[in-house]
Amino acid sequence: MMTPDASSRFQDSLPVSSDTLLEKLTEWGIAFQRHDHVPLKTVADSKLVQDMFLSAEEGGGNIKNLYLRDHKKRNFLIVTEQDCKFDLKALPHLIGSGRLSFGSSDRLMENLGVRPGAVTPLAMINGVSTGVRMFMDASLQDCKMIYPHPLVNDRTLAMTPDGLVAFLSKIECKFDWITIQ
Repeated sequence: MMTPDASSRFQDSLPVSSDTLLEKLTEWGIAFQRHDHVPLKTVADSKLVQDMFLSAEEGGGNIKNLYLRDHKKRNFLIVTEQDCKFDLKALPHLIGSGRLSFGSSDRLMENLGVRPGAVTPLAMINGVSTGVRMFMDASLQDCKMIYPHPLVNDRTLAMTPDGLVAFLSKIECKFDWITIQ
């Protein structure tokens, strides 16, 4: 038996499949363009396929997503531009948390319904019911397009920041814009 990975091949083992998410976006009138590619596990991997997307200079928002947990067992999703450098020790002050560490893959599945490599703001479709708090870097508001994974790591969506915010509103996800750099 194959061990499930974060690709669409195993999407039916997720609480919400990628296909179901795409159907919901369409049903809600949230525009997106789907791009299929090899599975991407890291920012370095994603840079290998970024010729499919707008560059940062052209207004493209290639993102990285961090699933973090504090010592009080509170869960956080931090969404930043992929090359954003920040101090993990300084982040608690910005988001009102205790000392932060990366959440385990088991907790990631339990709280966001995705596997490592597919962390995305769209996973808040699961995270709203498990109490995950989300923060997005305010600089992403200035992008023409943002590129999140749709719960799997071999697909990327192109959507406007307003489209992403509309999705978050539709699922009743409250989030905060923060200035990381």
